[in-house]
Order: sequence, then C-alpha cells, then structure tokens
Amino acid sequence: MQTAQHAAPAPAGMPIAPQTPATSAHASSLAHYQIIRRNGSVVPFEPNKIAVAMMKAFLAVHGTQGAASASVRETVDGLTQAVMRALMRSRPGGGTFHIEDVQDQVELGLMRGGHHEIARAYVLYREKRTQERARQPQAPVAEAPQLHVLDGGKKVTLDIGKLQALIEASCAGLGAEIKPDPIVQETMRNLYDGVPIDEVYKASILAARTLIEKDPDYTYATARLLLHTIRREVLGEEVTQENMATRYAEYFPEFIAKGVANELLDEKLQQFDLARLGAALKPERDLKFDYLGLQTLFDRYFLHVRKQRIELPQAFFMRVAMGLALDEIDREARAIEFYEIMSSFDFMSSTPTLFNAGTLRSQLSSCYLTTVADDLGGIYDAIKENALLSKFAGGLGNDWTPVRALGAHIKGTNGESQGVVPFLKVVNDTAVAVNQGGKRKGAVCAYLETWHLDIEEFLELRKNTGDDRRRTHDMNTANWIPDLFMRRVMEKGSWTLFSPSDTPDLHDKFGVEFEKAYTAYEAKAERGEIKPARKLQAIDMWRKMLSMLFETGHPWITFKDACNVRSPQQHAGVVHSSNLCTEITLNTSDTETAVCNLGSVNLAQHLKDGAVDHEKLKKTITTAMRMLDNVIDINYYAVKKARDSNMRHRPVGLGIMGFQDCLYELRVPYASDAAVEFADKSMEAVCYHAYWASTELAKERGKYTSYKGSLWDQGILPLDTLDMLAKERGGYVEVDRSSTMDWVALRKKIAKDGMRNSNCVAIAPTATISNIIGVDACIEPCFGNLSVKSNLSGEFTVINHYLVRDLKRLGLWDDVMVVDLKHFDGSLRPIDRVPQDIKALYATAFEVDATWLVEAASRRQKWIDQAQSLNIYMSGASGKKLDDTYKLAWLRGLKTTYYLRTMSATHAEKSTVKAGKMNAVASGNTDDTGSMNALDAAAATAQAQMNSSPATDIKFCAIDDPGCEACQ
Repeated sequence: MQTAQHAAPAPAGMPIAPQTPATSAHASSLAHYQIIRRNGSVVPFEPNKIAVAMMKAFLAVHGTQGAASASVRETVDGLTQAVMRALMRSRPGGGTFHIEDVQDQVELGLMRGGHHEIARAYVLYREKRTQERARQPQAPVAEAPQLHVLDGGKKVTLDIGKLQALIEASCAGLGAEIKPDPIVQETMRNLYDGVPIDEVYKASILAARTLIEKDPDYTYATARLLLHTIRREVLGEEVTQENMATRYAEYFPEFIAKGVANELLDEKLQQFDLARLGAALKPERDLKFDYLGLQTLFDRYFLHVRKQRIELPQAFFMRVAMGLALDEIDREARAIEFYEIMSSFDFMSSTPTLFNAGTLRSQLSSCYLTTVADDLGGIYDAIKENALLSKFAGGLGNDWTPVRALGAHIKGTNGESQGVVPFLKVVNDTAVAVNQGGKRKGAVCAYLETWHLDIEEFLELRKNTGDDRRRTHDMNTANWIPDLFMRRVMEKGSWTLFSPSDTPDLHDKFGVEFEKAYTAYEAKAERGEIKPARKLQAIDMWRKMLSMLFETGHPWITFKDACNVRSPQQHAGVVHSSNLCTEITLNTSDTETAVCNLGSVNLAQHLKDGAVDHEKLKKTITTAMRMLDNVIDINYYAVKKARDSNMRHRPVGLGIMGFQDCLYELRVPYASDAAVEFADKSMEAVCYHAYWASTELAKERGKYTSYKGSLWDQGILPLDTLDMLAKERGGYVEVDRSSTMDWVALRKKIAKDGMRNSNCVAIAPTATISNIIGVDACIEPCFGNLSVKSNLSGEFTVINHYLVRDLKRLGLWDDVMVVDLKHFDGSLRPIDRVPQDIKALYATAFEVDATWLVEAASRRQKWIDQAQSLNIYMSGASGKKLDDTYKLAWLRGLKTTYYLRTMSATHAEKSTVKAGKMNAVASGNTDDTGSMNALDAAAATAQAQMNSSPATDIKFCAIDDPGCEACQ
C-alpha cells in the first residue's frame, strides 16, 4: 500500500472513501508514475490510496459519523487532487515517488487546507508507525550496488562512485553545512532497478531541492546538479566545471551555427568574431545561479530544437548581448560589454529582450500604450492592434476614455450608444483568444477617466455577480483620475459625469486648463445644455472606487495630472493612460502607439561600505542605457504607429530590483525613516546616472527627434516639476525636495548636448528577471521569509538567506524554526524566541504599514521621469485605512499605484469569490499586539478557498506570477 496503511487508525467497519473513476486520459497519465516502497520495490501509483488515508485521518479525529458527511468526502476529494497536482508538478513527464514523499505531501496538504488537528494526528501516527517498524525485523531492501540503469539503450550497473562524486562537486565550496551525504541518500532512496540514467540525475536534483528549506545554500547545490543535466543535454556529454572554459569556447560557434541552421537565430550573428566571443565567456558565472533562477531559464528562455536545448547559460547571455550589438561599430567589444553586466547579474534586460534578442523575430519591447478612437472603425482597429501586439508578447495599456458613453447620441444612425463596456468585453475575449497557446496570460489593462459617464459600470467590470456579458474577468482595469476630482473629494464637493462625445477636449487637458473646461461643462449641464450627464458627490464616487478596489482588486488608482504635469514630453502630446503594470507614462494619440523598452539594475550589487557605489552604478547604467537605446533601432514592430512613436521619442525604462536586499545588507527595516532615506538617495543616484548616460548618448548619436520644446530642452528636470504640480493643483503636494548630487552640472550638460531619450527611468515589476538573478523584485518588500513559488516546473521553496544567516549567528536556526516559518506563512512576528530587532528587519510585506511603502515611493518618484509599479500591501484593511493610504499617495505626488494586495489574497490575482466578494480581506485573528494567529489565518484562508471558485483560470500580470512576461 501507499499512504493508506500509515493513516491515523480508524474504527472497525469504517467506510472507505469512494474512488472517483478516472478518465481514460487521466488514467493514462498516471501510468507514467510509480511508487517506491520502503523495501525498494516499485509498484503502480494509485491515487485512491491517498484518499483512503486522508479519510481515515478525518474519521480518526471526527468519528465514524463523518463518513456519511458529504462535506468531508468533498474536502477529502479536493485535498487528494491538490496532493496529486503537487506531486505531478514535481515530475511533469512522469517518474517515481518514494512513499515517504507522498506522505509528506499529504501532511503538507492537510496543513495548507487548515486541517491542523487532522494533520497533527497524521504526523503522530506516522511517527508511531516509524517507531514500530524500527522495532520489527527489517524487510529485505535492495542493495544499492545491485541497481542497474538504462544508459544509451543498455542496462548497466549504476556507478555509485560517479554519482557521489557529482553530488560532492555540487556541494564544494558552499560551506561545511552543505553536505553531499543527505543528497546521496535521498537520491538512492528514489531509485529502482532499471531506472533510466536521466531519471537518476533528475532524482539527485529533486533530492537536493528538498533540503533548501533546511539551509538556503542548498539552492546552489541543486542548481549545479541541474547545470550538469543541462550540459549533458546541450553538449551530448558530461563535462566538469574545470573543463568548461575550453568546452564553452569550442561549443559557442557550433551553437550559433546550429541556431542559424534551424532558423532560430539571425544569420548576422555569424558575422561576429565568434572565437573572440567564445573566449570571453566565463563558465564560473554558471555557478552564480540559484535553483529557481536556472530552472526558470532552462524551462522558458533557453533556445531549443524539437524540445532539446541548444543553449547554455553563458551562451544565452552572449546571444542576447550580440543581438543588442548588431548595429554597433565595434560589435564584439560592445557585445562583451553587454554580456559582462548581464552575466554578472549587475543588470538584466526585460523578458521580451531575453527571449528574442539575436533571433529572427527580434520583438524586444515590453509595453505598448494605445488610445482608442470614438468610431466603429477606430474601435476595431484598436482591438486588432491589441491582437497583433499581444501575439508578439507585448503588455498592453488601452485608453478607452474617448469612446462615447451609454445613452450618448450617435449621429450616423440617430441612435444611442451602448457605451464602452460591450467593447471592453470584446477586448477581454480577444486577449484570451490570442494568448491561447502562448507564454503570457491576460496582458491587457483598460483605462477610463473618472468623469466618463460609464465610470460606475467600469468600476464593476471585475465583479463576479451581475450580467456576465458586462464583465471582463480576464483583463485588468485602471482609473485615470484628474486632480480636480481628488480636490473635490478632499473638499467634499460634487462631481459630474459626461460622455466624451459632449466634452471632446477634456481628455486632452490637465491641470488648470482641465479645471476651466470641466467647470464650464458643469455649468452647461446645470442649464440642461448637455445630456446625458449625471451629478453626484465626489466622496461617494471615491468610496465606490475604494470599495471595488477592495472587493475585486480593480480598477487600480492612477493620477492623470501628476503623469502629465511632470511629463518631459507635454509639448508633444498628452499621457492618456499608463500601461499594463502602471510604470510607463508616455503620450498616445490616434497616430502614435507608445512603446517602452525595459531593463533593471540589480541595486543589491551596487553597495559599497554601507552606501551606494556610485562609480560602479554609473558604469553599469551607462552600458545599460546604451543597450536600451539599441533596442529601439533593432526592435521588430508589429504596427507602424508603434515604430513611428518609438523612433521619434526613443523612450526607455531603466528600473531597479533588489531594493529589499539592499535594506537587509544595510540592516535597515523597511518600515523606517532610514529606509525612506535610502529610497531617496539610491533613486537619486540611479536617475542622475541614467539622465547623464542619455545626454552622453545624445552627444554621440544625436538628440531624439521631438527634443525641441521638451522640459529637458527648457532646462527643467523631474525634481523641478514638483513645483509645477503644486502650482497646477493649488497646493496638495507634500513632497521632500532635498537633493545631494550635482544637478547643476547635469542641467548644463543637457543644455549643451541634449537628450537621446525622451524618457529614461521606470520601475517595472521585474517578477521574472529578479527570480533569474535571485533577488527580491523591484521595490517590493519581502513577501515571506519562507515561501513557495509555483510555475510550470513545479514548486520552488524560497527562503530568506539573509534571515538564515542572522538566525544561525544567534543559534536559532533549527528544524523547529523551519516548522514555525511554514506554520506562520514566513512571518517571524508570532515566534517568541526571535529578537524584536530581527523581527523588525525581516518584517514581511503585510507587516509593513502601507504608509511606509507610499513614503518610500514618494521619495523615488521625485526623481523619476516616468512612474513605478507600486503594490500596496494591507493587512486588516478598512475603509478608513484605504482612504488614508490612497489620499496620501496623491498628496505625496505619486503618479500611479498598482495592485492592492490584502492578507487573504496571497497572490494579487488568485481571486476567489465568497459571498460575492473577490480579493476581500479575510486576515487571521490578531491578539492585542497585532500578532496573527496562524491557525485561524490558515483555516480562514483555506475555508475561503474550499468554498469558493476561481474567478477565472486566466491569471493576470502579477508581481509574484512567474508565468507572466508582460513587463519583466
């Protein structure tokens, strides 16, 4: 038997959980899985035994009457399915599970489901059975030397010495605590006679992976074992790390030739001096990857021919570098320069660039922004444009404000408009259709301005109740809010809604000019000269906006005037919306589709002696800005309007990641004035060097076409625009204006040489590229000190190695601490033996008051010429807390905000519905100190998930969704 014999004992005559008949397809997939019993024998995988074991555990706790309970049977069925999914994700192509591994997953499934009493009984019974087995004569166990493997079609004896040497090499240099023996033992435990050799190496990876939660440095041992497998697949032979310098140089020209021959790579790459580039590859940098990073590259980034990888890690970085250096004069020198900052993890290009640089389809840009025209042809042209851009991996931001509202007159037909919502439903379904079979999911965000007559229905687009024909479950929405509305909220004034067909100039105005036009239209509406129009209280609208944000996670709160008044390009147009991830603020029109090209500096690698290393940062950013500028010329454009816009303005978005890592290194809690100060000084440095690099590029390559008349041209830098914003608002700007760098010198240089790029800085989410290099995403606080990230490759344990370092120093790192961290979702707060200063330093996202996130973002925003993807984390959310937080964001000059993330929604878009609520807060009980009761919290979350159904199977662009490449 599998797990059934190890469940908690049940009374005699207890009914057994019914087995759900498997479909033929499901049964066929299960045939690829087997179970290794404790005596070494291999038997078929029978999921029904998992259900039997769980049912026995439930009945042992609740009594036999539970057998008749439909809810218990349903719960057991759901938990069984969850355990099976977790097991199969770890071996998607089939394989073997040791019986103990299955039981571990059952235990974990019970805990995740909030069934702590039952899990406890299950654990105790497992321990009891272990002790009983120890007292009994041991059953014969297969001797390790008797194992045979299938290698190249031949059955040969497993070379245990060779396997042990491989595992020892993977642990070498990682410290005395990273021992090969546990990996060897776990690997051998999962082998059986006749196992394919590939499965042996896979078993070693999985064995090492289980130890990561014990010590985070096991992630590097796991990555090295994976690296061995990758090299076998790519090179067709086993090569040691010591021999890779020679082998890389030999392999690299072969790789380029194979890529070109298979129509994957641009044949121009063969014109490079491949011997020089191959010699420049640094195989020791293969060892920089942690397991999640390397597995992510292997699964989704490395080029392959008929599912066989042909790309090694350093060849991958050099291929991207070559793709970005195609038009350089000294291509080899520049390619090596670009390779250096990526392979060292100092900087990383965005996912589309990593996917496609150097390939035949060089779609390298991340974000596209469009404005939709108010006529049928324009609307469907926009939808077609969405489809084309989505096809080539672009994240989309659509401005729908120009489209006339419900009930507005249509001159051509003498009828009434159906408004924006029916068209948004088409956009929603188009996004799903185009993305089917692709790598991205749900990559569209629709924006609507707050005075639009359809705004109230727009706010409800993501609700799970109401007419489904007027719901868009598969795309994001954002509220484009003018300052006048916020002032009316603050002053408790009224607000009037219009159709843009009656107020055609409002959308193109901002600041004082918007207020003049808007109040004039209000006066006309009062006189009955504009119909339809609707008057309401601004505070009521604001409350509904926050209510929907709380309930559905949408629409996001973004501020129109801050984006426009502070835009360097206001002479050339209007910012009508942001993008999918709210960090891009570029002009759009009926003739221009805005495009942005992204990449991010790893801030954690630019610290020295407790401060920003300006010399290194300047060097990195100078190279990074050159790479981003090159993207504009090399890029493939699916639509002409995008090419025209990008060539004319040349915007780029240099961002950062690893901000939280820096705070750990500096020993500064996120919730502190020191963290806010570091956010200020570090972002000042990034922006200063980015703007300097752009003006240097202008000196070399020329100014961007629309430079004349820009704020840059007028000598106005982003910091100066805070006063402009305050003037347009009539106050309501409470932002620190201090600076530390020589902005006068930069101003003079720009006056002399101009700027190469209209916009330079934007902080994107970096969800995937931060995983690749092993740091916390962008400006995010730590989500959890011990957490599990899931993607198509399975589940990855991610543990805060900074925390482990400190707990080891204090003598607190042990198995009990691991259990506690799991139990409390990665939080230290409820763990009594952890000192308060450590708890403060390693506070998780929901333990950092949202005010600190806004304050730090405000200090960054004063330097940035675009915006930042700012998630708001909130535990115990209330109407007042939401109101205070988002008003503060406006007062502090923020341009945009991103997801509102609440305690119960551990993923921003893991939206479940209960009692008509989606993404609603259901945080655990707290004591007087605010400490979360983990049992209550876990139970509440699990119960909500059990009683709920997903809003949609399509996930959206989310900071913690490794399956999304829409921004990075």
